[in-house]
Amino acid sequence: MSIKFPKALQRLTSLTILPLLLAIGLGQHSAAQADQPSAARKLAFIEENQGEFVNFGQWKEVASFIDKMVEKHHFDKAELQAILAQVKYSETAIQLMKPAPPGRPKNWQAYRARFVEPIRVNAGVQFWNDYASDLKRAEIQYGVPAEIIVGIIGVETVYGRNMGNFRVLDALTTLAFDYPNTPTRMARMDFFRDELESALLYARESGIDPWFLTGSYAGAIGWPQFMPSSILAYAVDFNQDGKIDLRNSPADAIGSVARFLSMHGWRRGYPIVFPATIPSRNNHNGLWAAFIGQGLEAKYSLNELTSAGVVPSPQAPTDLLYGLVDLQNGTEATEYWLGTDNFFAITLYNRSFFYAMSVIELGRTISAMRNR
Repeated sequence: MSIKFPKALQRLTSLTILPLLLAIGLGQHSAAQADQPSAARKLAFIEENQGEFVNFGQWKEVASFIDKMVEKHHFDKAELQAILAQVKYSETAIQLMKPAPPGRPKNWQAYRARFVEPIRVNAGVQFWNDYASDLKRAEIQYGVPAEIIVGIIGVETVYGRNMGNFRVLDALTTLAFDYPNTPTRMARMDFFRDELESALLYARESGIDPWFLTGSYAGAIGWPQFMPSSILAYAVDFNQDGKIDLRNSPADAIGSVARFLSMHGWRRGYPIVFPATIPSRNNHNGLWAAFIGQGLEAKYSLNELTSAGVVPSPQAPTDLLYGLVDLQNGTEATEYWLGTDNFFAITLYNRSFFYAMSVIELGRTISAMRNR
């Protein structure tokens, strides 16, 4: 079977140099983009046309990928070869994927200040006012509060302002077949090959010229920065216009974020997080430390935590399960919180406690501003 892409595939798109403000994550995607080294981040501002042409079609691994797409999804081999022949190698994507240099301590307050700030707060108030009916409908349908949806879209793209200017096929192909030499290289290449597969499927099923798909250096797309596989699995046509469009439809973005969370453990009506304190390390022989770093889930009773020396907020219900969240502040004292299932649902959007708390606090701040 021959699957035809739009004729625009046959031309190369010339991209101008545009500033790229980086604030996404790959939690459903990968590591937080905002944590990348500033020197590498600056490359996105100066790289012209996303890189240079590389004949990926001559690579053995690419040929195997094409054969897989033909066999599994009935793509036309010649057409897929022509598509990948137009890919540009993105050195910027490679540089931005490299881990930050060691020795820089985590600092929650500094991270928070980058996302809970006047530009995002004011834009969030306007976004909420403009799409209040869609946010309310998503809350009713999926049980996810408007302030969490608003918080995620604000942290991800400042309400559509910073969706990324990388050609998605360039970024995904580069990372799928030449990921940086790190301990996780093979696993990450497998991940990005799956995302490249999903991007091609999404373009075909939606009738989109895949060269018009732009996004982050990791291939995340649209207002909510969904990876292609997440678009296929969780995105919804929330404005009911017959198509899913996370790049041009804020309503689709709102519904898709809510659906993603609802399918990743969000519990309607549950609280999210409560402050906690840890006494001196000498108390309880430091038993509380065993609850740190125990995965992205709420699995401990309040009694288990208090028996180990954790002092919860009086508002924390006794009949819920929690996870102990540590937010390190460099040389300052670490903040501790008790996260419920809903807190950890956010971490499955981006696997970072910092990210989840930024979403929560940005949403709360915007809500308070609207209610003044």
